[in-house]
Amino acid sequence: MSKRIAIVEDEAAIRENYADVLRQQGYQVQTYANRETATQAFALRLPNLVILDIGLEQEYDAGFTLCQWLRSQSKTLPIIFLTARDNDVDTISGLRIGADDYLTKDISLPHLSARIAALFRRQEALDQPQQEQHLLTLGDLIIDSQRMTISWQQQAIDLTVTEFWMVYALAKHPGHVKNRQQLMQDSNIYVDDSTITSHIKRIRKKFAKFDNEFDCIETVYGMGYRWNQPELTQSSALD
Repeated sequence: MSKRIAIVEDEAAIRENYADVLRQQGYQVQTYANRETATQAFALRLPNLVILDIGLEQEYDAGFTLCQWLRSQSKTLPIIFLTARDNDVDTISGLRIGADDYLTKDISLPHLSARIAALFRRQEALDQPQQEQHLLTLGDLIIDSQRMTISWQQQAIDLTVTEFWMVYALAKHPGHVKNRQQLMQDSNIYVDDSTITSHIKRIRKKFAKFDNEFDCIETVYGMGYRWNQPELTQSSALD
């Protein structure tokens, strides 16, 4: 059975453009122009993934409100913010209240499709048993590239898909500097430098929540970032 995707977007042309592309890829797509109609529909039946704008008609932060409500209904429902609002405050707010990813509307449709597919893969993989060949272990870090999960000192780190791929890109080549362009390519995102910096800050905070002395993601000024832990104890097949 094909996956059901809901798009909550108040601009009709944008909403239908996304919907047409996703339907061509075999998804069932329902569209909503405001928070009220979306909430009414979701109360009857949750979709398999939700794409949200933040501002909806007269409500400036309707998407945030809807995201919080959705997260109270399901801890695992994939939620993507897709918005023109690319400032750091909105990005942090969206991820903090439970979105799996935060993308801006200048993202290409192929990259949006890849993001959606990645979230569905992660959800399906979480139901599968862990397989050794997909594990990368680096000191206290364990990455499962199939299930897209990361743990540090045996504590699960709750990362978005974007954050996961950024950590994976750094950790699979410890000691090697990745510039911002390379991190964007590895994470399938295309954003400005300040947004990459914001992602790195959030990743560090998530690790520091469990380890106050976490310092493995090093900023190499003028060049980029690297995972500063030299010894790889067990490698894996990459993707």
